[in-house]
Amino acid sequence: MKKKIGYATIALILLSSTVASAHPGRTDASGGHHCWTNCERWGLSYGEYHYHNGGGSSGSKSSSSKSTTRASSKPQPKPQPKPKAPTYAKSDIKVYVNGSLVKFGSHPLIYNNTNLVPLREIAEGMGAKVNWNKEAGAIGVQRGTHKVTLTIGSRTVFYNGKSESIAVAPKVIDGVTYVPLQVFARGLGSNVSYSARDGIVKITY
Repeated sequence: MKKKIGYATIALILLSSTVASAHPGRTDASGGHHCWTNCERWGLSYGEYHYHNGGGSSGSKSSSSKSTTRASSKPQPKPQPKPKAPTYAKSDIKVYVNGSLVKFGSHPLIYNNTNLVPLREIAEGMGAKVNWNKEAGAIGVQRGTHKVTLTIGSRTVFYNGKSESIAVAPKVIDGVTYVPLQVFARGLGSNVSYSARDGIVKITY
């Protein structure tokens, strides 16, 4: 009986020492809580969140949350859209000049509903002379009294010195100079007819 009383006394002493080592207040599921009573006695600030069971510190949580907020608040650069490459499609048109078929070394193209043909072959087929100004990118073509001047990349064309706007500019594609067929032929005083069913262009002068 004396031994049992002794053990009970020891248990009470241990329990009181455990209570003395922690200030009052219920802990949450994480094993911590806010200090509202005798905080200075325990070396804590009023309202400071802390752990009783060796959990992580509120300071580390706070700093980590701040760093996360800072990182997420930085504006992310928007990806710049890539410029779209112009879409050229091969054209199956056949071009006849005064009844003779023009044979092209490079395939005619179609762009924005405009037929583009290689300059050299169409000029030769129409019996026209070509003068190049490579520095200015200008092309002067003459047949008889008719002269047309075009510039690579420009939608302005000159017919005997008079300027007009065209839908598609002359272009250099894969080393070949292409000109808009109807603009070119009409600038040299020719008549142009097109059969969509047969894909045939007839140029007469």
